Amino acid sequence: MPALAQTEGLTDIQVEILKAVRDFVDNEILPNASFLEHKDEYPADIVEGLKDLGAFGLMIPEEYGGLGESLLTYALVVEEIARGWMSVSGVINTHFIVAWMIMHHGTEDQKAYFLPRMATGEIRGAFSMSEPGCGSDVAAIQSRAVREGDEYVLNGQKMWLTNGGSSTVVAVLVRTDDDAAEGASVYKRMSAFLIEKPAGFGEVLPGLTIPGKIEKMGYKGVDTTELNMDGLRLPASAVLGGAPGRGFYQMMDGVEVGRVNVAARACGLARRAFELGIEYAQQRETFGKPIAEHQAVAFRLADMGTKVEAAHQMMVMAARKKDSGERNDLESGMAKLIASEYCKEVVEDSFRIHGGYGYSKEYEIERLYREAPMLMIGEGTADIQKMIIARRLLEEYKLRS
Repeated sequence: MPALAQTEGLTDIQVEILKAVRDFVDNEILPNASFLEHKDEYPADIVEGLKDLGAFGLMIPEEYGGLGESLLTYALVVEEIARGWMSVSGVINTHFIVAWMIMHHGTEDQKAYFLPRMATGEIRGAFSMSEPGCGSDVAAIQSRAVREGDEYVLNGQKMWLTNGGSSTVVAVLVRTDDDAAEGASVYKRMSAFLIEKPAGFGEVLPGLTIPGKIEKMGYKGVDTTELNMDGLRLPASAVLGGAPGRGFYQMMDGVEVGRVNVAARACGLARRAFELGIEYAQQRETFGKPIAEHQAVAFRLADMGTKVEAAHQMMVMAARKKDSGERNDLESGMAKLIASEYCKEVVEDSFRIHGGYGYSKEYEIERLYREAPMLMIGEGTADIQKMIIARRLLEEYKLRS
């Protein structure tokens, strides 16, 4: 058992789940990840294996066919999966966020319809707030839904949908100005819709087009897409929670737990980079001894191990606070910030330790080097996290006159 990234106080069930996932990662993901990643091939067999493990229903309540586990358990599972291949954890992450939103904000009919099939992985989720012109400025979204009788007509373009093609239910955030009270905040003029669709690309429904995969530097295997709505008609029952005007807050709740998830992915990726670096440093010899015995490399390993441990413990703290029912936007923002930044640094240090071999596609660190930057952007950039953290700190430490 490695010394780093251990979690105290786990139950026997949690330990058993993590052991099963770790074995799956070692036996099924790590041996195939680089081959599939270089081909940019969807990991269909790996996804089927995750279905068998129950990963898609890990946090869905038992009454809907899931395992009813905690956010902490989920985050630790994601950490293990990302250690094997970060893209696979992306298949799980967006699915989990949509399931979370339905669990906590859906109507009883929506829960009964979606959750049992999401628990088995029969239905897989994706979500989108972003658009081509707004990025992190969610208030600037232009996609709209206009009510016509018992239906809504949706128009607009969404961007950066992980699982956009392979998913079969997509949660999208659009403006529904017609339903907002006069003078209401822009955030109360947004609604989340659940779009059920077939997997695939092209015009998958009348008025709904998934153009194709966006080519990316890393984060390959998993499909990242646009979503175009042109007169897409949905019943009023497709509004998450059954009433318009709550979409922004529903999405933010999902993103909050998604930030814990991204922190967990960064922790897993950083741990794998550390494992590769410390192994290589003990094998490679220069000037008559392993490079691990050179002080410059040893100090680098010390920094890497410290960052892996610090990020893991911050992620665990954020997950446990959410599980306790407390507000955790401060902790999840801190965890996402430190884990993603440290991940980049640990991967780069491991890359340096590998020297010229790190630039070769034959070595795993090359893949990790291209994957790490995405974690600094996903679920809010580092700058967005700093804004959230600073705002919450100023609330907590406000001067009292």
